[in-house]
Amino acid sequence: MTTSRRRFLGLAAGAGAAVAGCSISPSTSTGQLLPSRIALPRPFTVPLPSMPVLRPSTTDGRDVFDLVQRPTTLEVLPGARTDLLTYGGTFPGPLLETRSGRLAVVRHRNALDVPVSVHLHGGHTPSASDGYPTDLVRPGESRDYVYPMRQRAAMLWYHDHRMDFTGEQVYRGLLGVHLVRDDEEDVLPLPHSDREIVLAIVDRSFDEHGQLHYPSPDAGAGEHAHHHVDAPGVDDGHIEGVLGDVMLVNGAAWPVLEVDAARYRLRLLNGCSSRRLDLALDPPPTAGAMFTQVGSDGGLLATSVKHEHLVMAQAERFDVLVDFSKYPVGTQVTLRNRFGSGPMGAVMRFVVARRSGDDSAPADRLPDRLSEIEPLDTTGARVREWSFTRGEVHGKSGWVINGRPFDPEVMAATVPLGETEIWRFRTDLHHPVHVHLDPFQIIGRGTSQGPGPFDHGWKDTVDVRPAEHVDVAVRFTDYAGRYVIHCHNLEHEDRMMMAAFATV
Repeated sequence: MTTSRRRFLGLAAGAGAAVAGCSISPSTSTGQLLPSRIALPRPFTVPLPSMPVLRPSTTDGRDVFDLVQRPTTLEVLPGARTDLLTYGGTFPGPLLETRSGRLAVVRHRNALDVPVSVHLHGGHTPSASDGYPTDLVRPGESRDYVYPMRQRAAMLWYHDHRMDFTGEQVYRGLLGVHLVRDDEEDVLPLPHSDREIVLAIVDRSFDEHGQLHYPSPDAGAGEHAHHHVDAPGVDDGHIEGVLGDVMLVNGAAWPVLEVDAARYRLRLLNGCSSRRLDLALDPPPTAGAMFTQVGSDGGLLATSVKHEHLVMAQAERFDVLVDFSKYPVGTQVTLRNRFGSGPMGAVMRFVVARRSGDDSAPADRLPDRLSEIEPLDTTGARVREWSFTRGEVHGKSGWVINGRPFDPEVMAATVPLGETEIWRFRTDLHHPVHVHLDPFQIIGRGTSQGPGPFDHGWKDTVDVRPAEHVDVAVRFTDYAGRYVIHCHNLEHEDRMMMAAFATV
């Protein structure tokens, strides 16, 4: 077996490379639809799975979690068995919960036959535990990822970050959710316990045997060829992105959940590789907004925001309240994706099953101030430009930042800790831009516009639309080392749309 990593380096032909050949799907995502070759299940017949919670094995002064990455076969589509790469044998991986300010260690053992690198997305993490793309845990090895948790409550997620293969290894199952709790959040009258629901949304395609269908370069080389690839994880025909035709929520296809006629807190993750989402409820509630947003990527907002729909780029998280008491008992409420068509226009269904008491606050009675958020002062701040474009990479079509493909040994920027900078992201097509180490504040879109309607609070991923530029204020703290900025269309990332920077 070969597990060598392909070093995909070389110079781009130019930052302004043509974008001909890219596909913009009807879902307004940059990518190509990959049709399944198996009969797909009827929607809304499978119950929504709950994510198993991983308890720490040690709690003496720190919380230590043991997690084995191993191959598993699970029933993802009813009546079919699917081979997966997993964290702990589940898809998605188990839910981790930690406390702000309390040291957490996640001990990963790699029982797969491919190298891995674990990134805690949204984590304020020392460089050695951030999951740098070439910082690999090889088969048979273990590593302690150390998270001081010097950050506020938020919904994070963890996923594979191996150079060249992030898209394929996440597609095959290596993702999970990590919730950080703190005292500030605990005292708010938000729905909790069984009425706080984590929803990890991904799209996938399946072959005629119920196996995950991913266009890797050696996809025709056998059932387990993906374990032996020595080329980028996606073939040359799908570098724009891979769009599946099955919507999975917590690992189930178009599931259904019975709910009380009460308020719920939905913790939403767009974990798709390339698909953007525009979520709405059908039918809408009889009164009030569909969604009351209380948090974003980096935790609580300063004050709640009402939305009639939610546009989510890949890797973004939304923390929203939905009031099912606005529906008569017996109502079937479908969570729709307005960017999708046919079956991909639906995500899951809620059935309002019963009346019940509710100890959470109505949206209009939430505190005026949910959290104190320090506005970053950009007076006199340095402006850095990052241009995300199509480019020629090592003789092939790929994606580049500032005209250059990713080189893990070259730092594209050196940033002093504690200093606020303005980072300007420019794009040719849809590129969700993710920055490691610290969240940022979106300060403007275009030449004269302020933040968009979904840009509130602390963010670590921003949806940058075609031919747009977005300005964000960022300040890195605590940890000196090397980190990356990249597009979170995972096929773009694997085709070199990533750059390294150093904090000093």
